[in-house]
Amino acid sequence: MAYEALSSWAIMGNCGPDGAARIKPIGETMRNTELAKLDGLIGEWTTTMSNAWFLEPPDLKTPGKTIVELLGESFLVVRTEFGGGADHSEMTIVIGRSDPNDAYVALYHDDRGVCRQYAMTFDGGRWTMTRQDPDMHQRFIADVDKDRILGRWEASQDEGKTWRKDFDLTFERA
Repeated sequence: MAYEALSSWAIMGNCGPDGAARIKPIGETMRNTELAKLDGLIGEWTTTMSNAWFLEPPDLKTPGKTIVELLGESFLVVRTEFGGGADHSEMTIVIGRSDPNDAYVALYHDDRGVCRQYAMTFDGGRWTMTRQDPDMHQRFIADVDKDRILGRWEASQDEGKTWRKDFDLTFERA
């Protein structure tokens, strides 16, 4: 009888954060439980870039859109577009997890050909992405509500001793 009950279940070779074996029905994909904490980000967002030191005039607001969606059961894809015509720009972030390191990882790419890796944290109300690379240190810090995300990108040229704001990002659920 126990064998019959187990025959419709498969035991995964890995364990959850509590050390317990994960089981799932045969043929079903198991969702990463830590990645599921990001579900509130999924959807379409109206995005605005503002207060960018590199744009003129300084108070220019650049409208855009962001779509956050699942890629399989273990990744989120964040696609953002700004402007149109010659001023059009696109960026993509793929978010995943390193379970052994108990950490989120974000891979970034934009239409300039830039590729970067960020360490990421998310606690439901605060979202951060940081990198400490030889060319510069950079971070994204955002406060997250159900229908609005208020964030900013900052950069440091002196290994994180001082920071300058690159720009603000506002996401409003569409």
